[in-house]
Amino acid sequence: MRPGVGVAVFVKKDGKVLLQKRIGAHGAHTWGLPGGHMEYGETPEQTAAREAKEEVNVEIEKARVVGITNDFMPHDQKHYITIFMEAEYSGGEIKSNDSSVSEIKWCKPDNLPSPLFIPLKNFVENRRLL
Repeated sequence: MRPGVGVAVFVKKDGKVLLQKRIGAHGAHTWGLPGGHMEYGETPEQTAAREAKEEVNVEIEKARVVGITNDFMPHDQKHYITIFMEAEYSGGEIKSNDSSVSEIKWCKPDNLPSPLFIPLKNFVENRRLL
């Protein structure tokens, strides 16, 4: 089995980042960023914008790569390379468009809820937090 490629985006607004609590997908009952699988022909920036709109109904701008993690999730038999992006919130009413999300909230980067989704946990533990 080959690793998948995921993109996660730190949507930033007023010194906070947008997190969502996962329920139906792998990583259930953990907090993570909006994001998902990179589709054929997409750039990381396009994936970040698409996933932010699909999952939490927000528009973003100025997306840029801020890190990459190598994530093993043996419980779910998953292996991902996750590209982390940061972007500015530019509009949209925040709401969940995804049945695998139970809650969405803005959080200060130095006070994230727990437990964190493995890719985000790996990012936080191995790199400065935005």
